[in-house]
Amino acid sequence: MSAQSHSRRITVPDIRGKKGVQPIVSLTAYSALTARFVDPHADIILVGDSLAMVEHGMETTLGATLDLMIFHAQSVMRASKRALVVVDLPFGSYEASPQDAYRSASRVLSQTGCSAVKLEGGAAMAPTVEFLTSRGVPVMGHIGLTPQSVMGTGGFKTQGRDRSTWEVIKQDAVTIENSGAFAIVLEGIVEPLARAITNMLKTPTIGIGASSHCDGQILVLEDMLGFNPKVPRFVKKFGTIGDAVDKAIAEYAASVLDRSFPGLEHTYEPKD
Repeated sequence: MSAQSHSRRITVPDIRGKKGVQPIVSLTAYSALTARFVDPHADIILVGDSLAMVEHGMETTLGATLDLMIFHAQSVMRASKRALVVVDLPFGSYEASPQDAYRSASRVLSQTGCSAVKLEGGAAMAPTVEFLTSRGVPVMGHIGLTPQSVMGTGGFKTQGRDRSTWEVIKQDAVTIENSGAFAIVLEGIVEPLARAITNMLKTPTIGIGASSHCDGQILVLEDMLGFNPKVPRFVKKFGTIGDAVDKAIAEYAASVLDRSFPGLEHTYEPKD
């Protein structure tokens, strides 16, 4: 069943049921404007903490706050009707303890109406995932390249190039699955490892820079539309919207400067 044929919002069980049946279409959206375009086509909309970089010009995702995530998620929820909306728990809002994570997640769910939260981390975060899911909070996991950890790992580096790390990453995936996550994002993982993880799990995997062998894919919307001049190598630009926007704004600016702004002949005149 495609996302387009749903007359109701897609649910967590719907996503679980796509494993081995149909690829899962996922995209980010941070606003009502973009959510309206994404919603008819996506199974999952992620309100990702990448909005810190894309929308607010920050160098990393670490500057996103819980209040900021909630603000953007509320906007997305107003405009979406079908896709399952997942909201990232930002850095510092869940790592200290499962209880802190629950307080953050409950705020996100209650104040936005979204369907699930996402958090980063492998085996170390398994107790937190279990704590949340056992209390009714649907959780999407995220392993491999974890952007919230870039200060400690030295940047955005592909995971699994060294085969000696494979078993640790596999164990991360299994542990997060066993903790109750309904899906797991695999980011920046080499193709054979991503394929092995996908095949060994009953939980759907959502890839980003982790090959086509995952159960679904997700990209940052602005990256695949060509808004951002510099994107990761794995991103295919499906549009050049950024160029079109730049051209339109330049034409507008030029028309103002030479006083040829279209429509000025239709401005209202005062009544006699």
